[in-house]
Amino acid sequence: MKKKIKVLIIDDSAVVRQTLKEVLESDPSIEVIDTAKDPFDAAEKLKKQVPDVITLDIEMPRMDGITFLRKLMEQHPIPVVICSSLAVEGAETTLKALELGVVEIITKPRVGTKKFFEESSILVCDSVKAAAEVKVKKITPVLRVPPKLTADVIMPPVKSRSMIETTEKVVVLGASTGGTEAIRVFLEAMPADTPGIVIVQHMPENFTHAFAARIDSGCRITVKEAENNDTVLRGRALIAPGNRHLMLKRSGARYYVEVRDGPLVSRHRPSVDVLFRSAARYAGKNAVGIIMTGMGDDGAKGMLEMKQEGAYNIAQDERTCVVFGMPKEAIKLSAVDRVLPLEAIAPEILRICG
Repeated sequence: MKKKIKVLIIDDSAVVRQTLKEVLESDPSIEVIDTAKDPFDAAEKLKKQVPDVITLDIEMPRMDGITFLRKLMEQHPIPVVICSSLAVEGAETTLKALELGVVEIITKPRVGTKKFFEESSILVCDSVKAAAEVKVKKITPVLRVPPKLTADVIMPPVKSRSMIETTEKVVVLGASTGGTEAIRVFLEAMPADTPGIVIVQHMPENFTHAFAARIDSGCRITVKEAENNDTVLRGRALIAPGNRHLMLKRSGARYYVEVRDGPLVSRHRPSVDVLFRSAARYAGKNAVGIIMTGMGDDGAKGMLEMKQEGAYNIAQDERTCVVFGMPKEAIKLSAVDRVLPLEAIAPEILRICG
């Protein structure tokens, strides 16, 4: 019998601690070994038993989560999933958390709602399971599990395969766990005249604007959070806003993006499957797809649709992935043309795009 993933929950709210405990223990592969009301309480409990994963709030009395995280990573690295109410002004703080080695960031509402937990229970459990697989450097139990929806709920399957190939390529990229760092490495390697890039990174609402701004400051290309009707231009990367789907569209020779609401697809919003299906429909042979590190299978089916429409697809290899989930699933579907280490993806994109 497989060993359960041991989790320590750190949050100053008793309601959140109890709710998160119930959410996690609804998954038979997870065991909550203890909860702590703040980092000082957690430090005492860590002396007795070391968990496989910690869930951590940011705003807490006596010591904030970022200070605790820094001390933890310096002394005894443990995979951490941030579970916090993220305001716009807090996005820089959470970017700092990612720099310190946080595996995932989950937005919790300031007032818990039944709908939130119904939608997020699987995401929370999947994030903890993904974290348990990461080698760190030295949801309420629901009676009704929401169905795992496909991209059909946002856009019907591609029927026409008559897209004319042009000399102008567009790059679409999907990532999840570990993707924030992988995307940064990839974009920083791209020259100023790179083909237009459209990105879905599984990320909380109110976080992607700061994430895009942070990457933009270190790149030769422009990186921004996508807005509805933004044109896909050479030398620019558009990142899907948290909690909104992003689709590639085309009008004549112009590629642009549509930002829209909708149900979770492959248990995510934004969903890589939605972006990739739109690329299959509106770009076809003119598209180049990249699937990077991430837990689960979001993007695999969409990438297969892209390949069927003549796109060229690349998957990040297992060695350089934080979690080799999404690329592995795309490879299993024979949706990928090349499997490459992270550092080789940018040169390959430049080669393919001429």
